[in-house]
Amino acid sequence: MIFDEKKNLGFYAKLGIGDRYQKAVDFLLNTDLAALEPGKYEIDGKDVYANVMEYTTIPWEEAKFEAHEHYTDIQYVIKGTEVMTYAPVAEMTVKTPYNPDKDVVIFDNSNPGIQMPAKDDQYLIFFPWDAHKPKAANGEPAPIKKVVVKIKED
Repeated sequence: MIFDEKKNLGFYAKLGIGDRYQKAVDFLLNTDLAALEPGKYEIDGKDVYANVMEYTTIPWEEAKFEAHEHYTDIQYVIKGTEVMTYAPVAEMTVKTPYNPDKDVVIFDNSNPGIQMPAKDDQYLIFFPWDAHKPKAANGEPAPIKKVVVKIKED
């Protein structure tokens, strides 16, 4: 798990397989993210793509821990604030078994994890071994716009 700000995105461009992280970083740095409508944006087929979303955050207790076997998430806050929580997958209890069609496993909330409020132009990178819980309110529920860039790791 990595928590950082827009000004440092370039540092992570050389991670992973081939140039997938470079493509993700280029998208985040060279796209007018605020102007994007919610939806899916193909960057490099199934290897790198982005999901832009707008929603109202929810109480921490209602948010769900998840992890992915094949994709890393860069969860980038465009506008608003959201608490994202991290915990190692090895320390989690499965609530809903892995769904290969959606590349997701859901965990229960028994692990409090490490909670990090992320605001405009901040992001967290969650690798396949990182359980993460997005969508949680930082205090009262509030609107947020964010993009999740998915990077295939195999």
